[in-house]
Amino acid sequence: MTPLELSRTVLHAVRRAVDVGELRVSVPERVVVGPPGPGGCGDYATNVALQLARPAGQPAQRVAQVLRRHLVACDGIDDVSVTGPGFLNISLHDSEGGSGRLVAEILGAGVRYGHVRHVEPEDGRGLELHCPCDVRAVVVSDAVARLLQAQGHDDVHIRCGCPPPPEWVSLLGVRVGLFRASGTSGASGIRPVPVPASHCAEVLGLGRDAGRWALLHPAGHDRVQVDGRHLVQRESNPLFRVRYAHARTRALCRNAADLGFRPEPGTPAATDTAAVRPLLTALGDHPRVLAQAAAHRAPDRLARHLVTVADAVLPLLPAVLPLGEEKPSAAHRARLALAEAAGTVLAGGLSLLGIDAPDHL
Repeated sequence: MTPLELSRTVLHAVRRAVDVGELRVSVPERVVVGPPGPGGCGDYATNVALQLARPAGQPAQRVAQVLRRHLVACDGIDDVSVTGPGFLNISLHDSEGGSGRLVAEILGAGVRYGHVRHVEPEDGRGLELHCPCDVRAVVVSDAVARLLQAQGHDDVHIRCGCPPPPEWVSLLGVRVGLFRASGTSGASGIRPVPVPASHCAEVLGLGRDAGRWALLHPAGHDRVQVDGRHLVQRESNPLFRVRYAHARTRALCRNAADLGFRPEPGTPAATDTAAVRPLLTALGDHPRVLAQAAAHRAPDRLARHLVTVADAVLPLLPAVLPLGEEKPSAAHRARLALAEAAGTVLAGGLSLLGIDAPDHL
């Protein structure tokens, strides 16, 4: 069972509890599951009981016990325990098999994992974004348009007070064809904290990849730090970690091919289970992150998610290839497939931000 499948299972448990009258609440649109926190146990945890307690007019512990009874009856769930103020901690029967299915899904979809097919506009018209003529707002709007197109909105264009200057197009990769002249200079739909005009040259000096990352990684309400830190090739630079993790996964695939074996999604070794869980959670959460980043016009959510994926996969990479005279095993092939899946998600996410994912660094 993948994290996305488990999230749907928990949501169905809430619906069943509502249908039989055990809870009187509006069923949420989605339920978030993640690694258990301090004091937790099992494979995944969710705080849905705490979220429903107030509207249900019941203590969170009681809501959790109601949901627990429905969850333990679900296929794929081994046990559910309640900890703390009302966290549901879920142990899965098939967490390892589920990881193989998740990896196979990612490798099958490639860099389009998490993308959505065409969505027909309700009014027959495409989506229109509005932004001021500021370098940060223009780059953020460009990234939001990419995210919306990945979510099935084929016709997206941007209204801006002025056409993007040629250097924003050539140096930052802004797609000028998306922009149309705006008849007003009033409030804009996308208005992050602007970069002072005096710092625009410094942004352009970072180049396309580092410049876009500097503008997209901070949340819209945060100020952009424009300096050389985005070009530093070390762990303190989040962009470097993301691109380095991707390049490492590509190198492992090349090295494995030289050794005569290929990635095969499957069951990881028993000793791998705890180590890979944070990565599996992040990979399974990728479609939701894309949807939320597009819906909230917030590409920074995707940027931070890519850092999470990179930080989760990097510690696993030294164990992917066999050592010395060791022969490649099923565990090695499963680890290689997991690494390739992580690299695929990193490459696809960087592409949506308009940033290159090189195979070599």
